[in-house]
Amino acid sequence: MVFVKVKFGIWHVRLALCIALVIALEAAGFAASVNPRSLSSHSLNSRSKSRKVTESQHARRRMHALAHSRAPLARSPLVKSAVTRRHHYYERFYTSSFASDITEGDITTGEDPIVRQAAIDALGNMNGTVVAIEPTSGRILAMVNQKLALSSGAQPCSTIKLSVALAAVSEGLVDRGTEVPIAGRVRMNLTEALSHSNNAYFEALGRRLGFEKVSYYAHQFGLGEYAGYNVRGEQLGTYPEEEISPKLGGVGKMCSFGEGISMTPLQLGALVAAIANGGTLYYLQHPTSPDAVADFQPIIKRHLDIATAIPELSDGMAGAVAYGTARSLRLNFNEESILGKTGTCSHAGTRFGWFASYANTDIGRIVTVVFLRGGRPTFGPKAAEITGRMYRELYDHNFFVAHSAATTPSPDLERVLARPTTQQ
Repeated sequence: MVFVKVKFGIWHVRLALCIALVIALEAAGFAASVNPRSLSSHSLNSRSKSRKVTESQHARRRMHALAHSRAPLARSPLVKSAVTRRHHYYERFYTSSFASDITEGDITTGEDPIVRQAAIDALGNMNGTVVAIEPTSGRILAMVNQKLALSSGAQPCSTIKLSVALAAVSEGLVDRGTEVPIAGRVRMNLTEALSHSNNAYFEALGRRLGFEKVSYYAHQFGLGEYAGYNVRGEQLGTYPEEEISPKLGGVGKMCSFGEGISMTPLQLGALVAAIANGGTLYYLQHPTSPDAVADFQPIIKRHLDIATAIPELSDGMAGAVAYGTARSLRLNFNEESILGKTGTCSHAGTRFGWFASYANTDIGRIVTVVFLRGGRPTFGPKAAEITGRMYRELYDHNFFVAHSAATTPSPDLERVLARPTTQQ
């Protein structure tokens, strides 16, 4: 009797659990309705393979909505590519950073053999050109890859900042210590802006100067006109007659990236030579014979009223090499003070790398312009590194000592540049 009661109790417990489970499933909206006959032990044993499980109407609607909401992301390649583009964008370049036979066709009879060989060795197989200039006369000492050096030029990138800085200092807008707001509460002075090539700073200067003044000074410094005097094959860069479209950044982008401007290596070299010699803009001349070298006479294009502005730029140009965008130069050369400016930008699948500099030595100066064309390996710091290799070789061949008589600066220039040029 006791045994029967236990059996009866266990059966009731099992039945209660099954009923509770069915009620819980229905209440939770689970997608199944079970045939009541399947609750019998006989049905569970003999019909387990053939029992029917059907989705409820609520479950069907839910699964239909989920399937349609997920389908585009799972099946559409357009959606996948859009997500990829949003997170992984790479600029494509179609010009090689490397080249062979870049010196083919160069006229070298009147060039300095030591300078030329140093430039060739430093450039290596990079797709570019090196122009070396004597800043106290305008003589081109070496021009490697003359086809590129004499071409119509390219966007000057951040090297245009030298022209803008000279204009702003000449107009009394800033000096080396003037802090200019660039973003929110962030402010920067001219030395740091040149050292680190800050775009926002020079965009602000450009807007304050306005296009007319920016254009006036750029033309005074030789942009938009031939830099050479009877330099065979020289082509002309371009400077727009009006401000570029606001959609392209207007005068701000012209003053930070050189947008809309085409500058040649010779034009940049002539400007930096004027900075190096205290304000005399020489016509560049490229002697092509020993007689031309012997009879060489400097030709002055114009005198620039920038003698008092040069020291305001010098700290920034020295800082670029000491700790800024051109510090890669110091990988190969530390013996002398080098002042310069880098530039990196791209246009139509080609990347440009610029570096213009001069050696501020005690006994003489030489100006170098390195211009590179190519893809991802091409950029301003790479041009600075090449320049460092060139200065290294010149120094090792006692070039500065051997040329001291020809390049000794004038007393006036020494007085102008006597102020410290390196910020610690």
